[in-house]
Amino acid sequence: MRVTRVKFCGMTSPADVAAAVDAGADAIGVIVADSERRVTLEQAAEIARAVPPFVAAFAVVGDGDAASAGVLRSLGYTLQFAGPTPPRECALHSAGRRYVKVLHVAPDGSLDPGIPGYAPRDYTDALLLLDTSAPQKLGGTGKTFAWSFARELARERPVAIAGGLSPANVGDCVRALRPFAVDVRSGIERDGRKDPTLMRDFVRAVRHADATA
Repeated sequence: MRVTRVKFCGMTSPADVAAAVDAGADAIGVIVADSERRVTLEQAAEIARAVPPFVAAFAVVGDGDAASAGVLRSLGYTLQFAGPTPPRECALHSAGRRYVKVLHVAPDGSLDPGIPGYAPRDYTDALLLLDTSAPQKLGGTGKTFAWSFARELARERPVAIAGGLSPANVGDCVRALRPFAVDVRSGIERDGRKDPTLMRDFVRAVRHADATA
């Protein structure tokens, strides 16, 4: 059975990490880029210490966060570039390590890396994460995009899917695309806080889809 990796993003405390691990998440993410879930480097360090072995940790960065890249790598985070960062700069800031590059899916289905002249194929060292496009936002829209737009790319290379996922719809996403991973933030929250029940329901929905797809 193919197993879809589950990443819970927007961790703001060690307690969030503990709940994510208890729910069965494969990875957690902190947000250093501009966001209502943004954490400081000091908070990122505290959260990193709470991540147990065999659980991956990611740090979402924007174009203005390049100076933090080295610190985040030293804390054990894999970088996730959410802004219009060219492939060469992604590779430079990642110091030769694999990284995640967010591409935003527009209503017409185009994949926008945010930089004129670049396309998804140019990010050869990246796991591509597809998220819903929204003006002036790097992510966290809480809205899905038409998954049919991602089918061709998902056949060509491993991709992660984000954007409006929840326990109610993530199973459909997994069955439709068979992605390498799914990434969620607001879909596992109540009143702006991580909810352990929603976390468990999300993982349960993914595993059920894995078993029945």
